[in-house]
Amino acid sequence: MKQTKNPCAVYFERYQAALEELSELIDRAKTKGLLETQRQEIVRNFEVVHDLALETMHAYFKEQGRAPFSGSRDATVEAFNEDLIDDGQGWLDMIICRIKYNPLYPGDYLGSLSDSVVKNYIKLLENFERNFRAKTEK
Repeated sequence: MKQTKNPCAVYFERYQAALEELSELIDRAKTKGLLETQRQEIVRNFEVVHDLALETMHAYFKEQGRAPFSGSRDATVEAFNEDLIDDGQGWLDMIICRIKYNPLYPGDYLGSLSDSVVKNYIKLLENFERNFRAKTEK
């Protein structure tokens, strides 16, 4: 009988693969000086990685028997309290920045969001990977 992985492990594996892809995209763009032309691709990949991080958090807390959260902010606060993330404010800023990037709001946030991904958010996402792995391998 084939044993299936729990949803949390599946989300985390997908998260790790997407994070690696985003990191490589950023490295290539920096090396070749293409950050300006690859802003949309960086933002699209970032959104996938961020969504997978949130799905991983939700699945983790569900496994622990905790009630579902009303949104990404609640899950982020709980992840901070559980030491899954080490910069709660940075993660909340990430959520707000994504909301502002929504085409329903006025303004051009593509540049500021892609800059934030390259300068700040990639580190937060990498730290989540490290913290989550450490927490779940115990």
